[in-house]
This record gives sequence, structure tokens and C-alpha cells, in this order.
Amino acid sequence: MPALDMGWSEIAGFAAAIAAAGVVSGLLAGLFGIGGGAVIVPVFYQVFGLFDVDESVRMHVSVGSSLAIIVPTAFRSFMAHKARGAVDMELLKSFLIPVLIGTVLASLAAASISSEELRMIFAVLALLFGIRLLFNRESWRLGDHLPGNPWRALAGIVIGFFSTLMGIGGGIMNGTFMTLYGRPMRQAVGTSSGVGLLIAVPGTIGYIWAGWGNPDLPIASTGYINWIAVALVIPIALIVTPYGVRLAHWLKKRHLEIGFGLFCLLVSARFFISLA
Repeated sequence: MPALDMGWSEIAGFAAAIAAAGVVSGLLAGLFGIGGGAVIVPVFYQVFGLFDVDESVRMHVSVGSSLAIIVPTAFRSFMAHKARGAVDMELLKSFLIPVLIGTVLASLAAASISSEELRMIFAVLALLFGIRLLFNRESWRLGDHLPGNPWRALAGIVIGFFSTLMGIGGGIMNGTFMTLYGRPMRQAVGTSSGVGLLIAVPGTIGYIWAGWGNPDLPIASTGYINWIAVALVIPIALIVTPYGVRLAHWLKKRHLEIGFGLFCLLVSARFFISLA
């Protein structure tokens, strides 16, 4: 769907569909207590498909646009958690270079990786996340203290790499890393908002570079970032997310884990089917 092939009515329909995606992703993000990338990417993929965005770039634009949306939301979340003392600044500082390395490597990979390979990565990781959430046990521990280098640096690189390829803020991966070493969930969530910022800013720049000049991009795109999607989803998600949070308070934590675990399995199955 190159820009010159769309009329104003198609652009309006495209914008309306993206706005609806913002409502869905914001509600689910608030309900499941996540940054939203794991929700936004599959929703974007469906919407872009409805408007015939070329298959070769559809997943890339979904991931890149998700990263751009995470920048302001992660910053707002990070500042709020930091004000409440829920951010491990020492861990965040130690992740600065490793996460950046992982993000840069992922951006380089995104420039050459195919849509099928990107969907396969998302599907496999979503499957693993879903299984982990469904069968999660608080007794699962690898230790009582976070590891030092080089293992901590390696964890930062892995978190930055795969989170950037998935278009997520790293909350699921960093949260898992911290809780497996005995850190409380509240601190894991707060620190993950900072990790999301470390991933989203260079990741957005990387996806702009990776997709620069691609002739198959949808209208209003700079590289793999679609600014219609970004501009519409950010305010809508910020408005809708609190309603999802209210709904989440009616449910038990374990019910939320099961719900999001099932959602991850559903998304994984959707992408595996698209590869068949």
C-alpha cells in the first residue's frame, strides 16, 4: 500500500481502524498490566493486513510503530515508579550499555530479516511467555541475588535484542529476570519501565534506519514507523488504559496471569498459522 495508491477515503478508513486498535490495545494493556507492545503488535498486524499493507513490511511496521509508541508511555511510567522508589537504578545503569548493544544488533537484524522470520520469532517467544505465565510458580528461583557481570550484561543484551525484534518494552523479559532472582514484583515492574525506555528510544531510531526508503511502506511512514498509528494510539491508549486497570482490580493476580498467558498463546497461534 504505497502512499500514492491511497485516496482520502482510504486514509480516513485506515486512521479509523488504527484508532480502534488503540482502544483495544489500551484496554488490554491496562487489564493485563503490561506495557502494551505485546498487545499492540498483533493488533497492528491485523489492521495493516485489512488495508493491504505489503506482507514484506507489515510485521516490521507493526513492530517499529509499537516501539515508537512505547517511548512516551515508558517515560511516563518510569518517572511515576521512580518517584515511588520502585526502580532499581543500579540495575538500570548496569543495563545501559548491554541493552543498547542488544537493541542495535536487533535493528541491524531487522534491516535484513524477512517478515516470515520476524513473525516466527514473535510466535515462539509469545508461546514461551504464555507457557511461563500459565504455569508460573513463586517458588521458581535461580538465586537470591541478581548475578554480576558477565551474566548480567549478557541478560541485558538478550533482553534488548529480543524485545526490539518483538516491539515490546522488555517488561515481560526483565520482569522474569528480576523475579527469578528474588526481586519483588513491584520493583520488577518499576525497573522494567526504565528498561523499556532504554529499548524503545534506540529501537525506534533503528527501525527508521532499517526501513528507510522502502517503496512498500504505507502512507505517513518514516522507515518502519507509521506516524498515523503512533499519533492515534498514544492518546487513545492513555485514555483507555485506566479503564483496563480498574477492571484488573476486580480480578485476582493469578487470574490475570492466566488471562494474559492465554492471550500470548492465541497470538502465537495466529502468527504460526500465518506462516503455514
